[in-house]
Formats: sequence, C-alpha cells, structure tokens
Amino acid sequence: MTVAPPPGAALQPNDEVLLARANELAAGAIGLSEPNPRVGCVLHTADGRLAGEGFTQQVGGPHAEVMALRAAAAAGIDVQGGTAWVSLEPCAHHGRTPPCCDALIGAGLARVVVAMVDPFPQVAGLGIARLRAAGIDVTVAPPGPVVTAACELNIGFLSRVLRQRPWVRLKIAASLDGRTALPNGVSQWITGAEARADGHAWRRRAGAVLTGIGTVLSDDPRLDVRKVPTHVQPLRVVVDSMLQTPPSARLLQAPGQALIAHAGAPAARIEVLSGDAHLVAITGSNGQVDLAGLLVHLARLGVNELHVEAGAKLNAALLQANLVDELLVYLAPTLLGDGRSMASLGPFNALAQAKGFEFTDVARVGDDLRLVARPIQTTSWLRRGLASA
Repeated sequence: MTVAPPPGAALQPNDEVLLARANELAAGAIGLSEPNPRVGCVLHTADGRLAGEGFTQQVGGPHAEVMALRAAAAAGIDVQGGTAWVSLEPCAHHGRTPPCCDALIGAGLARVVVAMVDPFPQVAGLGIARLRAAGIDVTVAPPGPVVTAACELNIGFLSRVLRQRPWVRLKIAASLDGRTALPNGVSQWITGAEARADGHAWRRRAGAVLTGIGTVLSDDPRLDVRKVPTHVQPLRVVVDSMLQTPPSARLLQAPGQALIAHAGAPAARIEVLSGDAHLVAITGSNGQVDLAGLLVHLARLGVNELHVEAGAKLNAALLQANLVDELLVYLAPTLLGDGRSMASLGPFNALAQAKGFEFTDVARVGDDLRLVARPIQTTSWLRRGLASA
C-alpha cells in the first residue's frame, strides 16, 4: 500500500450532505457490482447545480463516476469547473474499465471530495495523487458518520483486500430460547414472512452463501435470492468433506452456480458431482474441510461478503475458529423448549470461555426481532488498514 494521502482542505458546509447522498447511491450497487466495490458519485456544476448522479454497474460496466458524467452529458449539462463527491477514491488503474480519475480529469472538474481512500493496492491513494497532479483540489473526509457509512457499504470488499478473506456473516433464525428447530428437525417457519424477506435482502449483499452438508441433506435448501430483486445470484457453497451432496440437490440448480468444498473425497463421488458444481479439495489437518483455507479460496474468487446459513455444527466450527465477523439473528416471539441450538459450543466450565459480542443494531422486523452483533474489536484490522492505505 502507498502512504495515506493528505486530506487536503477542510470540508465545506455541504460536503457531508453530498457525501451522504453518494453513499445512498452506492447502495444501489448491492446485488449488482460484485466483486467490485459499491460506489456512488454526485456531480455539480461550477455554480453549484446538480449535474448528474450514478453508481457502479455490473462487472465490466461503467463505474459510478462515469455513470454520473454520462447523466450530465445526456442532460446537456457542462461540468467544467464543477465538483464531484464520491464514496470511494476514484480508481487509477486499467482493469476491465479505464481509470475513473482520468474521466474526472478529462471532464475538467475543479474539485473532488472523497469519503474513503481505496486500499486496493492498484489504487491506494494513486487516484487522489493523479487528480491532484492534474490541478484538481481533492479533499478526503475526516473520520465521521459518512466515512463509517462508506466503510460499512464495502465492509466485504475491505475485508477481502486487507485480510484476503471475505467478511463472514452468520445468519440464524431462532426462538426466544435460542432454538433453531424442534428435536425432529422441523424449522419451517420459526420466524415470519417479513423476517424471511429481510434475510433474502442480506443474502443479496453476499458474493456467496455457505451451508453444510447436514443442512443440504435435511432441508434441501435453494439458498438463492428470490424474495427481493437482484441482478446477480450469489455463489452457493457447501462444506461437504466426503461429497455426500446428492446431484438432485436444489442448490445445484439454476439460477446461480454452486461450489462444493471437500476433503479428498473418493474419486467416484467426484465423478458423480463434477458436472453439477465446481469441486475444490481443501483438506485440513483433521481430515475435514479447512474452513480458513476455504475463506482464502473464496476471496481469490472475488467473494467480498460470505453469508452463512448452516446448522449448529458448522456454526460452532466457524465460531470456534474465530472466523465469524458478524451475527445476524432473527428471534421469533415463541418458546420451543427442547430443540436444536444455534451453535454446538461448549460445554464451558467458566463464563470467561464464552464467545463475547457487542450489539451493533436491533430492529423490529414484522413480529420478529433482528439482532446484529459483532465480536468485540472485530474491525480493528479495518482501522489499521485504512490508516495505512
């Protein structure tokens, strides 16, 4: 990474409002721009009139800055001497598209305000440096609500770049007494329709949805996004050490693609499933799938956020390996008594052994309660990484 660029001049009175608008636009890229970051851009003319807005499109399509410039051009508005507010530093490299900083320079802008520096090694301050070298006044927002919002929108992208692993979100639907199913496995439906639709909105954020072979065999889930609109279906991933997934499993069917991680399964099983899913052997020292290695593999595939919907055994394995970054828990106002637990942890002999979390959000969703919690200090890597970007 390069050294963090200086912030430039202080924010002007309306900058935070317009950066907040850029963040709102960036949210339009959820379920569209994967694996590229979600970016929004607002353009004003030299005399302060709105010229155009945009957000990053599908892979290979235009980025937010280009979309905003196109909107201004389509409206016949000249942005020479104007200002752009962007939620993430304009890119400085030739990837699938030309550099966005060059597009802004070519448009003759006088000023660019950036919510967050992009830590991606081929950008990492270079976009800002190119803009400044062209005589454009660039301001980087100081820490505050709009910067936090920009980070949250791209928490998975930042995790993949800074940690080389996706942001792992563990989703659980349970009763008030923490049961995810009856003793016989029946779980449909503990939570209500609104909570289930909300869960699909969180699936849409993810580049991949992960489950275990136990869930595949007992529930035969689809794990696609269907209760909310989306342009891109997440990759379906199964942790299946011995490749027990049946070829008829619904998650192997369209839409979307499937990946099965195994641990050196028999050649006969590989042959049976090789035409239905991408198979990858990632074997750990215990003869099971190496979960940390699987996360590294998914990051290399471009997965930013990994949404986990699994059973108590796999949930516990991820938690015990400290691979869970966030809990997304829906609690129904019911008591089930005996039943299946959220995670097969413990038994612990002391409270100090318990996994500690802090709530980051609590909301009512229909008749249910949605809780979002993160391990304490889970984003310390984020603060370190952005400080050196």
